[in-house]
Formats: sequence, C-alpha cells, structure tokens
Amino acid sequence: MQKRSARVLPPVSVFLAVVVALVGIAPAHAQEQSRESMAVDNTATQWSFEFAWQGMPEYYEDIVDGQLRPTGDRGFFQTRFVAPIRPSQYFPLTILPRVTFRYAKNRNSEWGAKPTELFALLIFNDWGTGRWGVGPLAETPAESIQFGPTHWSWGLSGTVVNRSLQDKLLYGVLFTQSWGQTDPSRPNQIVANPLGISVFITYSLGRGWYVQNGEMEARYDWHLDEFYLPVALRVGRIVVHEKSSWNFYGEYQTSTIYDNWSRAAVKHQYRVNVSYTIPVG
Repeated sequence: MQKRSARVLPPVSVFLAVVVALVGIAPAHAQEQSRESMAVDNTATQWSFEFAWQGMPEYYEDIVDGQLRPTGDRGFFQTRFVAPIRPSQYFPLTILPRVTFRYAKNRNSEWGAKPTELFALLIFNDWGTGRWGVGPLAETPAESIQFGPTHWSWGLSGTVVNRSLQDKLLYGVLFTQSWGQTDPSRPNQIVANPLGISVFITYSLGRGWYVQNGEMEARYDWHLDEFYLPVALRVGRIVVHEKSSWNFYGEYQTSTIYDNWSRAAVKHQYRVNVSYTIPVG
C-alpha cells in the first residue's frame, strides 16, 4: 500500500470545535457528580492509584513511501498516581498532579523504562456538570534510545469534560503538545512532537457497568503533515465503597486511519486495568 497524499482537517480547528460544542451544550444548573462517574473521570478531585498492562502483539506491515512500515513496542506495564491539591478554600482552583511510569517490552523483546510523564492539570472552572483545565507537562528521558527519546520534553495539556443524562454520559476532549530533542534526524534542535487529541465518551449501563471508547489518541505530525487515528472499545465495572471506588476494565484497540502515517500503526492492542480512587470532599 502506497502512502496517500490526502490532507486532514487542521487539528487545532477540530479541537476548538469540539471544545465549543462541549461547553455550549453544558446545562446551566449544578448537578452533584455520582461516585460511578467520578471513578472514570480523570478531572474529578480525587486521589487515584492505577495499574495497567497493555499488549500490542501485532502491527500493520504495509509499504509506506517504498519502505516497510516500522513496528512499535510489544507491550508495557503502567503505574499512575494522582494527588489533588487545593491551594485555598477561597480561590476556585484545583491542581491535579499526575505521574505516569511505564516499563515496556520493545520491538526487539528487550525490557526497559519508557519516558516518565509528569503532568499537573489546573482546574479553573466547574459549571456543575463539567469542568475545564490546562497545565504543564514534562517527560523524563527514556532508559535508552530503544525505549524513546533520551532528552527531556516540555509542553502543555488541556481538557474539557461534561456530563449529561443524569450522570450516565461522560464525554470530553484532551489535547497534549510537547517539544524536545526527539527527532533523530535533527538531534541538536528542539522540535514539536505530534499533537495528541483524545475524544472520550463513557456511558453507564447500570449496576456499575460501563462502556467507553478507551485510550484512542489521534495524533498529528506538524512537520510531515501526517495523521493517525485509532479506534477502541472498553468495557468496565465500578465498585463503590463508602469512601473509595475500584475501577476494573478491559479494552481492545486497532488503527483506522493510518495510510498517511509513516510510523507504527497497531493492528491488535489489548489492555487490562485496575484503579483505586478516593474522592476529596
């Protein structure tokens, strides 16, 4: 399969359109968020401890620009920790620092540490059924070039979420953009990494069960004008206790738009996860 020259909509325009749509349909009245909804909401004010395993056993091996498409990591273990901070009871600001660590098996079946993501989401506004926030992010160097960039990366991230249908539906968008010495062809230059855009939709089925479109992050490469879009399905269950909640889920993902993407494109991807959350009153 030859690489196509088709262009996509400007990613920033798509993101802004989604944000306007989410905020525009947000109800004006306040609504207390259910514990089930909080357990799947990364912007909720709560402590969070997560452990996940993700396997990527097969990638597409088509021809792009006359060369065989590269493959990626075969899998990884992930731990994530979120610790909410409220600087003042008089100022409507919540900070959600988040640390994500991954220990991965690369394409050569070698194990090593991926870049660790450090992120602090600042929630500036909560309108009762949703909220928005932005914040800085950074990635530490990987253990070696076989597991990712070996230099620091810096950037920004932002999100908008909203709830409807009496808390049965949670939806939103997350974007990330970072810069660093991550291009092997330009090792001494700071370059923009691909823009990441994740539109997520979660629907409650009752009795703690839910479905979601999962970790489907679209990516746009500014330098090569390339676009990648996966599709995923997640099925999970929330177990709510008096002061905490558990979230168990399984997920399957594959690639849908990848012809105009010269990097790895996963064919089959599986993920299992368990999260423990403690809401902050």
